[in-house]
Amino acid sequence: MSGFDDNLQNVPHYAGHRERLKARFRENGPEAVADYELLELILFQVVPRRDTKPIAKALLNRFGTFSDVLAAPEARLIEISGVGASVATHLKLVHAAATRYARGAVRQRPLLGSWSAVIDYCRAAMAYEEKEQFRILFLDRKNVLIADEVQQVGTVDHTPVYPREVVKRALELSATAIVLVHNHPSGDPTPSRADIEMTKTIVDIAGPLGIAVHDHIIVGRNGHASFRGLKLI
Repeated sequence: MSGFDDNLQNVPHYAGHRERLKARFRENGPEAVADYELLELILFQVVPRRDTKPIAKALLNRFGTFSDVLAAPEARLIEISGVGASVATHLKLVHAAATRYARGAVRQRPLLGSWSAVIDYCRAAMAYEEKEQFRILFLDRKNVLIADEVQQVGTVDHTPVYPREVVKRALELSATAIVLVHNHPSGDPTPSRADIEMTKTIVDIAGPLGIAVHDHIIVGRNGHASFRGLKLI
């Protein structure tokens, strides 16, 4: 009996927790686990011999939300105790997979018929970036995505945008419509006066050339804003 007891004492306290958490996820789906528990499940794959709950909770305490954790730069992730290069890379891999999954939902189908998928993709790709990015979705006559390109990367509160270059690229791709997208690292997606003026300039240049600007979407941690929805286009 003493040998049996010794074996039990050698079993890490978190081993049973891991199996119970996996079973709950399998049986009840992702809604049955909290954000820190979902992070734990991800960390199980790359941290086999440690209790991952403190790491998961520390990540959420530092970055705020599950999405913020996945989107955080590797250099900031490794500041957390227990997060080394392999853990940071694994989290970035999960983020890349989520973004690519969201992108797949907007390819090979008319974008205007799957607008919620477009918003989900834009948020996954850009909402948590620390610098402003200006992205363009180029569409054909059937409003199917031809290309998805980041045109400019700026600072924390500004991205230089050149309207004539935007239209020139649309003509190169034979696009008949575009959707403009950029992020606000501040989190607030409210359009600025500069955003509104820049969009109007692009619309004015693109229209006579047969290129429609369907929308300009601004994404941030606190939601998104649609110029068309706000009647700014």
